[in-house]
Amino acid sequence: MSTLVVVIIVIVVVVAVGLIALLVRRQQQRRHLQENFGPEYDRTVQDQENPRAAERELAAREKRHAELDIKPLSPEAQERYTERWALLQAQFVDQPVEAVSGADTLLMEVMAERGYPTEGYEQQLSDLSVKHSRTLEHYRAAHDTRETTDASTEDLRDAMVRYRTVFEDLLTEGAENGHHHDETVADKGNGTVDGQVSEPVVANENEFEETKHDRKARTDASNGSN
Repeated sequence: MSTLVVVIIVIVVVVAVGLIALLVRRQQQRRHLQENFGPEYDRTVQDQENPRAAERELAAREKRHAELDIKPLSPEAQERYTERWALLQAQFVDQPVEAVSGADTLLMEVMAERGYPTEGYEQQLSDLSVKHSRTLEHYRAAHDTRETTDASTEDLRDAMVRYRTVFEDLLTEGAENGHHHDETVADKGNGTVDGQVSEPVVANENEFEETKHDRKARTDASNGSN
């Protein structure tokens, strides 16, 4: 076998090994991004021209997130924010629009204290998607309702519940007490924060009391039937 043939074979083998290694790395990166971003991966692929462009964007989000000084909330901060949420929940009874707006503001305050930039809604979504992709669609839906001028009471109630989901996720992820996220949320649902009694975070839509609008509609219907 001539030297030229040997060289050609070696080159072919090296190129083939390199291509295989590249494909393996891409598959590993794709699997990592899919597992980390969940539904946000599929959403980004749909928004981009192709999967590779989407994966570059998601990788860039991870790189930016790694450069942020994200920190957990202290138990005291968790309790303080939980008490404020309870006030918003009570406000919803008579002022649903204001309560939903307050919930959005409260989320941004929690984000800011944890180290997330809050300069723009789209950037918020991008930054949150790295560690909070599980609740990101709730944030989108709630924000869209808040921006709607003719949202019904039921729409506002749904937005409040969705804000609650994001709020809980931001409140407890990376908590200093070392508890698992789901366990901590369950504790809050039972009215405790690190063993201390507090107002419970609303667990579902049915825990919202009827608003003035609801009561008026029910009264009008009752009077109409008499």
